[in-house]
Amino acid sequence: MTDKKEPAKKAAKENKKVTEVIEKQPAKPIAKAGKRSPKALKEKEVLLEKEERKKTAGDKEDTVKTKVITKTRPKSERRSKKYKEVDKTIDHKKLYSLNEALKLTKSSSTTKFDASIEMHLNLNVDPRHADQNIRDNIVLPAGSGKSLKVAVYIEDNESPKDLKADQIGGAEFLQKIDKGIIDFDVLITTPAMMPKLAKYAKVLGPKGLMPNPKSGTVTNDLAKACQEAKAGKIEYRVDSNGIIHINIGKVSFKDEDLLKNAESILNSVKSNKPASVKGTYIKSIYTSSTMGPSVRIDLSNI
Repeated sequence: MTDKKEPAKKAAKENKKVTEVIEKQPAKPIAKAGKRSPKALKEKEVLLEKEERKKTAGDKEDTVKTKVITKTRPKSERRSKKYKEVDKTIDHKKLYSLNEALKLTKSSSTTKFDASIEMHLNLNVDPRHADQNIRDNIVLPAGSGKSLKVAVYIEDNESPKDLKADQIGGAEFLQKIDKGIIDFDVLITTPAMMPKLAKYAKVLGPKGLMPNPKSGTVTNDLAKACQEAKAGKIEYRVDSNGIIHINIGKVSFKDEDLLKNAESILNSVKSNKPASVKGTYIKSIYTSSTMGPSVRIDLSNI
């Protein structure tokens, strides 16, 4: 008679072998309860593989040597040889008189073309306040040195006389703007024509060409406005930092002409001093040529 316990022993041995094989195999990801289908297990495997790849990539990044970032050189070192030579002629610790500063600015120009002479006035104002948003227009006594193209927008049936303008037009003029043709530097019109120009504010505004009563480009006296624009009428206003940047002429100008222009701008700025500003109004003034070094002006004689 065979022992009845032998089948049970054989079954126990087989179970033991199966468990040993399973233990030797790598552990497979277990899905959440209720999601043990082959599809769910595959998804879990893919997720685990992605995590492993991220870990290995992170380890590689840690082993990569950090790059040495070189410091950028100061602006003075990055200048051209010609600029450095000219800059040595200016004592940046010294305050120059207006006349001396203009002469030095002319002689320190480094460009081959007829460079512009610029004046930069740092004012003790806050442009966020309406009364401190300094803005004005002025006709320079010696002109600006720029040949401006002046355009006048009027009704088609009008034919004004004595207009020293490069372009005069009505509906055809607006059609050119629609096509993106803007070949003028100053646009002048009358108050009655402003509503028709309103829809072009997004095109003309960013270019600084939108007519404005404050700049004198919206007026009924078109002949006078054209004459002033041709003669060198300029507009200035403070930027968000309270600084006025303005061109006062060219390097080719005579010293006397540059001085006249500079003095007229200073007088205009001083006359526009807001009542709310107490104490120092003009903090500093510098002059410079296009791409040239700056010269600081002594404020005691201004």
